[in-house]
Amino acid sequence: MAFGAQDRTIVETRGLGKTVPSGAGRLTILQDIDFAAQAGEAVAILGASGSGKSTLLGLMAGLDVPTAGRVWLDGTDITELDEDGRARLRARLLGFVFQSFQLLPAFTALENVMLPLELAGVAEAEDRARQMLSRVGLAARLKHYPKHLSGGEQQRVALARAFVMRPRLLLADEPTGNLDAATGGEVIDLMFELNAAAGTTLILVTHDEHLAQRCHRHVRLSAGRIVSG
Repeated sequence: MAFGAQDRTIVETRGLGKTVPSGAGRLTILQDIDFAAQAGEAVAILGASGSGKSTLLGLMAGLDVPTAGRVWLDGTDITELDEDGRARLRARLLGFVFQSFQLLPAFTALENVMLPLELAGVAEAEDRARQMLSRVGLAARLKHYPKHLSGGEQQRVALARAFVMRPRLLLADEPTGNLDAATGGEVIDLMFELNAAAGTTLILVTHDEHLAQRCHRHVRLSAGRIVSG
């Protein structure tokens, strides 16, 4: 199956593992994770709570560091980078959508979407942010603060912020977890629409089997290991 215009691996892990201190020993969260996603592919990561899904997403993003194995983002081994190096790579390659929206409460919708553009030194930050908010149906909400937006509107702002930098990889962690079914369905439709238009690689952590069926393939975790996919 052809996923994108460029047939290349966007994210890859080999032998990835994560353990943390626990009482007198160590707790294994992830073990021996070999995973890869290609340009334009949509992959659902499934598993029960505590199976390691969100930890895997954090390791792929370089938000956390593994205790074993390696992670490559668009060919760069991020396990060889320091924290600043990983942050620069994230800013260039990644978009994020979280269950809890993660909007800055003191910033308007427009300012939240402008922020990554301004941090990257994009000259036309406001114009691009306005266009992106219009695409997600919020042209009339530019000056609203998060507390004055519904949950669905906040997640649309989060989607606009994630896509405004035209990322090669979008990581979504339970993006509809705080939304009702109808609103969540609208947000997911919008996410897949934006993703297809941009040719972005999507990795989606979810408990929702129906949502997972919309992805090209599924990876299932159990007790920190890949059991299928």
